[in-house]
Amino acid sequence: MANNITFTMIKPDAVKAGNIGNILAMINNAGFKIVAMKFTKLSAEKAGEFYEVHKERPFYGELVEFMSSGPIVAAVLQKDNAVEDFRKLIGATNPAEAAEGTIRALYASSIGENAVHGADSNENAKREASFHFAGTEMFS
Repeated sequence: MANNITFTMIKPDAVKAGNIGNILAMINNAGFKIVAMKFTKLSAEKAGEFYEVHKERPFYGELVEFMSSGPIVAAVLQKDNAVEDFRKLIGATNPAEAAEGTIRALYASSIGENAVHGADSNENAKREASFHFAGTEMFS
């Protein structure tokens, strides 16, 4: 399953805007199977831990603050070629550059508030899924 999963979070901006259902529908319609999902809120500490890879980047503090500002939906998705296909579905980080019909083109408002997170590699997908879910919480 490891190379056929990806990890996503519907971010606080999209949750607040009421777009959970629309985004989940796009995920399902794109052929992804949701194998784990939870509605939760990250503490600043947990958000910092999750995004630790960006700790030296100038946007890290804002990212941690934003990601701990409200509830998120964390999910593990399964599909052949999951990481690459999901990155195509969500679109570019900057919604102004995201392809028409992608999640970010439809639901993101800025580079910072870009509606969803998507793992960028198979290794990170596995790490990120394990950060949020125990093995007993993932069902394929």
